[in-house]
Amino acid sequence: MGEGWLPSEDDFAEFFAATWPRMFRTALALVGDAAAAEDVLQSAYARAFASWRRIASANHPEAYVRRMVVNEIISSRRHGWWRRERPHESVEPAATVESPEHRVVAHGALWPAVQQLPLRQRAVIVLRYYEDLSEREIAAVLGCSPGTVKSQAAAALANLRRHGVLQEGADA
Repeated sequence: MGEGWLPSEDDFAEFFAATWPRMFRTALALVGDAAAAEDVLQSAYARAFASWRRIASANHPEAYVRRMVVNEIISSRRHGWWRRERPHESVEPAATVESPEHRVVAHGALWPAVQQLPLRQRAVIVLRYYEDLSEREIAAVLGCSPGTVKSQAAAALANLRRHGVLQEGADA
């Protein structure tokens, strides 16, 4: 990308193909519904395409678009779509399963509990433990301070412990 380089639709198509699967997993983890995750991604990528020249010249276009996705989810929560009934293939009864490790929870109970967390807490947990971002990177995605990330993570872990999903002393 030398001087005078201008991003093209082909550049965006390559970016889209390379980042969609990762962004979809993140969006799905945040919203808990594949159709809603796709809707959020379509909106975010459409806005990214409209601003592609500016985004492509950023230091980290993927991080920029990830932030757009998270902001789209937060914004859409304000509009109430998440309160509507969403179908599920099956409803699992609430049960606690002893994990062979003393500090790890049964995988089947973790994601439903994460989905019940407030959105910002859920975003911190997903970005930290699923996307493996640092506190500084999460703060950049969410547009907040690293201290806020730490407090949201602590509150989320406390909520998961309170609901019996994490053992005392476990940090996901």
